[in-house]
Amino acid sequence: MEEIGWDDFSRVELRVGTIVEVDDFPEARKPAWKLLVDFGPEIGLKKSSAQITHLYGKDELVGKQVLGVVNFPAKQIGPVRSECLITGFIRDDGAVVLAVPDEPVANGLRLA
Repeated sequence: MEEIGWDDFSRVELRVGTIVEVDDFPEARKPAWKLLVDFGPEIGLKKSSAQITHLYGKDELVGKQVLGVVNFPAKQIGPVRSECLITGFIRDDGAVVLAVPDEPVANGLRLA
């Protein structure tokens, strides 16, 4: 494992946001949802795609808080321009478990 310094970590903008919209993403190579996430007034709404269909349905995702990296450059994923990276843990079976706060917090708060 490569060690990093505090300056490296501090450059990553890991923020909490609330999923406000979930849409199907039939064009994705692997099953995924198209997400719209509210990262609060400073950052605003950001689009993403997430391969989290194995464990999470559309209805349970709306209103769920997630951790996202909001300072990566946008990436084109098929017809979707992903503006943030939603974080999670990949299990041995390939399913992704979302990284989430265990208590509600204000959208836009930065991981410390």
